[in-house]
Formats: sequence, structure tokens, C-alpha cells
Amino acid sequence: MTLRGAGLALWLGAGAALAEPIIPADYDALARELTERIDFERLPKRPEPGFNLDHPFHARGAWLGERFAGQQITSDATGHDRLTGLAPAGWLRIVGGEPGHNLSIAFHRGFGSNALFPLGPAGFPKIEARGEGVLAILFDHDQAALGFKLHTDYPDPLGVRPVGESGLEVYFFARDGALLARLEHGPGPGISAFGYRHVGTGKPIAGVVIVNTDPGGIAVDDIIFAKPPLLG
Repeated sequence: MTLRGAGLALWLGAGAALAEPIIPADYDALARELTERIDFERLPKRPEPGFNLDHPFHARGAWLGERFAGQQITSDATGHDRLTGLAPAGWLRIVGGEPGHNLSIAFHRGFGSNALFPLGPAGFPKIEARGEGVLAILFDHDQAALGFKLHTDYPDPLGVRPVGESGLEVYFFARDGALLARLEHGPGPGISAFGYRHVGTGKPIAGVVIVNTDPGGIAVDDIIFAKPPLLG
């Protein structure tokens, strides 16, 4: 995992940057600690373009969609969706994209398993839409740590996609919609694993938004997090 700018985690509050509440953490170590994993294996293994999901869906303790209510999505010149309206409208509520522009699930050759594709401006089932969109995750319970795996630089045997640099932005939100932090990464080709830990004393993580500029689009798998322990 490569960070653009060491320790780039911005706490936005009272107009000033404060101490970093969220830091990168080792994914494998978190996977041994956290109890829950979303791996998309409940659906049959269907080759790309796979299953089109026009609405947010719930999976093992989290909602997945395009964005949070109040946020705005626009497309850029490279065919990617961008998060231009950052602030959610109050308490986090997951929202899907327009029909054909939300999410899809398909068997991914790189992972060797089902994976999630956020759909971009071209729309389902076009190949140039797969992985070019924005993904929002809203956890049922507040989180102190989480992680996910990402595949970038998907093979392009026809040479139809533009050449460019892969970039990843991850935004972290509290349940009341407050922006906790923003991390930027420059993932290499293939599979990368990303883990995060909340180290501050303020509001915990309730949701994240993942935005990418990968020329071949991203696929997401193995989202890890925790459910609260049972009491009594």
C-alpha cells in the first residue's frame, strides 16, 4: 500500500486540521482481529458483467450503495464518477445511483472469486463502466477498524481504455455525517489490501466512501469490520 504524502489524514473541524484520528493499519492483522467479512459469495459465480444492482443492498452488517444522501456525484473527462458534493445531509443514509449506474457483482479473474464493481458513467453492462464509479459503505454499528481488498489495472487486451495513473481516495464519516478523515493512496497493479484504525478519542467511523481514478476500474472484495460483542 502506497500513501501519497506520508500520513495524509485530514481531520476537518472548526476550519482547522487536527490530530489524525484514522491511520493505515495492516490488513492481515485486522483480519485476525475483526469478526465480519463481506465477500459477495452468496451470489452464483456469473462472469462479467455479472449481476446489476440498481439499489443499495445489505450484506452481513453493512449497507452498500453509491453515496450518502446529500452527496453529489459527477463524471469527469476520464469516464470516472467523482464525489463533488462532499457533505452528507445530516445522519448517514445510503443512496443508490441511477439505474445501471449503481453497483454490480461478478466473478473476478484477478481475485478468483466474486467481487463488487462500482459502476461509472457509461452504465451497466458496458465494460468501460465497471469499477469506474463511487462506492459508499454504511456500517450497522460504529467501527474502530476496518479494511478491504482492491484490484486495479485490470487487463485490457483490446487497448480501448485510456492510459493514466491509478489513484484512490477514501473518506471516513461519523454517523452524524461529520467528515473524520480523508486518505489518498496510489495502489499498484493487481490486488492491494487496505486497513484502517481509528486512534482518536472522538466520533467513531460509521461509513466510508471510496473514489478511484484507475484507468481499468477497480473491483472490491473482502470488506472486514466488527459487530459489537454480545452482552450478558
